[in-house]
Amino acid sequence: MFATIRDWLGFGSHDHLDSHGHSHDGAGGHGHTHGVIDASLTTTDRGIWAIKWSFIILAVTAALQLIVVIVSNSVALLADTIHNIADATTAIPLWVAFVLARRKPSDTFTYGLGRVEDLAGILIVLIILFSALVAGYEAIDRLIHPHSVTALGWLAAAGVIGFLGNEAVAVFRIRVGRQMNSAALIADGYHARTDGLTSLAVVLGALGVWVGFPLADPIIGLLITVAIMGIVWQSARAVLTRSLDGVEPKVTAEIRHAAEHVPGIARVVTAKARWIGHRLHADVGIAANDTIPLAAATGIARDLKAELFEHLPALRTVNIMFEPLNEADAPHGSAHHHAPEPFRFQNEMAEGVVEIVDTPKGERMRLTVTRPVAALQAVVIIDRQVKAEMLPLLPTGDCIFESAEAPAEPHHFTAQLRLTAGDMSKLLTFRMEEPKGHLH
Repeated sequence: MFATIRDWLGFGSHDHLDSHGHSHDGAGGHGHTHGVIDASLTTTDRGIWAIKWSFIILAVTAALQLIVVIVSNSVALLADTIHNIADATTAIPLWVAFVLARRKPSDTFTYGLGRVEDLAGILIVLIILFSALVAGYEAIDRLIHPHSVTALGWLAAAGVIGFLGNEAVAVFRIRVGRQMNSAALIADGYHARTDGLTSLAVVLGALGVWVGFPLADPIIGLLITVAIMGIVWQSARAVLTRSLDGVEPKVTAEIRHAAEHVPGIARVVTAKARWIGHRLHADVGIAANDTIPLAAATGIARDLKAELFEHLPALRTVNIMFEPLNEADAPHGSAHHHAPEPFRFQNEMAEGVVEIVDTPKGERMRLTVTRPVAALQAVVIIDRQVKAEMLPLLPTGDCIFESAEAPAEPHHFTAQLRLTAGDMSKLLTFRMEEPKGHLH
């Protein structure tokens, strides 16, 4: 039973989310925050549809509660009504920002109008803060100058209506969130469910008045005001963070994770991102072998972009910069610290480079090619005094071939690269010499 309650409140495990261990939902599956537009919602028509219906349900709930506020003179219900109005109001800038974000960039607004979202978020925080101050003032005034609370039956009914309205929104958001595989919308649903419990506190206040404790109503009103102030703090922190180009740490972690899927990247040097509206823009600096051909470097950048767009659906643009390697990159497959100069070649079978690199498994002979013919095979034959050393180069990635064994020392030799593909064959002679001071 306890596990069921935990799951109902959103604290249980939810295996309906990303089945392979991490969420690709916008910024990594972050939860709902009042006044902040979540990319996983506003980047899809289905998400906007869910937002609109949530607004309608909460607006109707708040309107019904407001009628009872006038009849009953309850500050507890007033505070809860303000709470539900604030929840409903956040849907308005969500929709407005979505419409504005669809406008094409202009000569003046070259990045579009996404920043209007930050202004809307700040405005909502101020509105919620003003509402909380009003609710708090009314509750304190009622404590100092008690007023009778009437229509207790309607007051309790209004609390139940607030609970049912929030529960309807919770069920709706969770169901649609699971259909969309949206962690943010599901979290939003559980947030609405906890808001429903706040509405039930109004029923508790009505019960207190009914048993002869009239201060129960303003006390409950103060408690709800404290909850609204918590929303103000959470929202202000999130809105100001985005306004100052801050992102969730999960975003940069996801950028680095995406780079792990791309062969040829030694490490991510810099990973920067910022939100413009509900679209993410990133600048990524990577270290890669600077001896590879331009076409191979272009391929690495293309593959990284594909991975980034796969991992971060909210990503709009990404700039990739190549940074120089250093000794710290050597364990990840960079150029060997005392490797000979690489051998470059170009013919009708391929264009590429042969080099000795350090890998996690040790030194390896590597061939990186561009525009290779189909079914290309490669072997390096090193001329040794006693017996020739044969190093078959096996495909390990996109246009990358590598030996299974390390080339024998010294790395000071004449060798041949034999390329074959069907009836085609090429034998290329080259020489490798270690830098001075590294001869064995």
